[in-house]
Amino acid sequence: MQADSLAIDNSAVYSGVKAVSEVKNIKKFRIYDFFFKKTIGLFAILFVILLLGIFITLLLRSIPSIQAFGLSYYTTTTWNPVENQFGSLPFLTGTIVTSFIALIITIPFSLSISLFLGEYFRKGFFSNFLRNAVELMGGIPSVIYGFWGLFFLVPIMRSFEEKMGMPPLGIGIFTTSLLLFIMIIPYSASLGREVITMVPQNLKEGALALGATKFELIKSVIVPYARSGIFAGILLALGRALGETMAVTMVIGNKNALPTSLFGPANTMASVIANEFTEAVGDVYLSSLVQIALLLFVVTTVISIIGKQIINRFGKV
Repeated sequence: MQADSLAIDNSAVYSGVKAVSEVKNIKKFRIYDFFFKKTIGLFAILFVILLLGIFITLLLRSIPSIQAFGLSYYTTTTWNPVENQFGSLPFLTGTIVTSFIALIITIPFSLSISLFLGEYFRKGFFSNFLRNAVELMGGIPSVIYGFWGLFFLVPIMRSFEEKMGMPPLGIGIFTTSLLLFIMIIPYSASLGREVITMVPQNLKEGALALGATKFELIKSVIVPYARSGIFAGILLALGRALGETMAVTMVIGNKNALPTSLFGPANTMASVIANEFTEAVGDVYLSSLVQIALLLFVVTTVISIIGKQIINRFGKV
């Protein structure tokens, strides 16, 4: 009896100690959770502050240009630093045209690569080799793409233009779009492959069990299920194309005028900044270049917001 009573007492003491220890652990985890939540919240706030800081800095440095030209800065085509006449419409047009042409060419190629790696060849030596090659293309510096475009792509385009009876310049909008298309494929293809591999296996097996062919499976199950992620990859590629600088500067021709032909020289917002920023003399000239950077920032932000809305709508559907 005494031994049983002693065992019960020891068990009660052990249970009490264990309960106290669990309470301490819960309090400790709550403290950790509190600090973790506050830390990530602080980082999020700092990121928003950084983004606003970039915008405000560009806006403040653009004030002399805004005061000098107003809204005409966005509608005129004259860019003459000697006479202090500046209009950004040629560069806005060049940026939009080259980026969207590159994106249109990219979509079928990136979707094909995504389906090939995400559905047909998920594993194996060839799959790993191709996946690593695509990811490696995304890490190549843009200046290397620029040199490749100058020494390989431009002569091909020059020969093509000569055969078509056009001035054999080689450089220009279409050449730039082809170069951008090669540069942005890794961004859309890699993200597209990831979302395609995440399509539930039971959905694919169910479609095949109902008699769907491989094409019908891709068309009716895989692409609809993964389309929000695929579009997110396309949006990422577009953002890369809009802000590309060095490679574009090397092959676009750097003509400060409104483009009149897809095969003619032009300029983009990023390339004109790269070309003329170190030569800018006077507050208005420098401010005009900064205002182009502000315009590029706003254009990229607007396109990103529109893209996010489309992605959200795809996700709801």
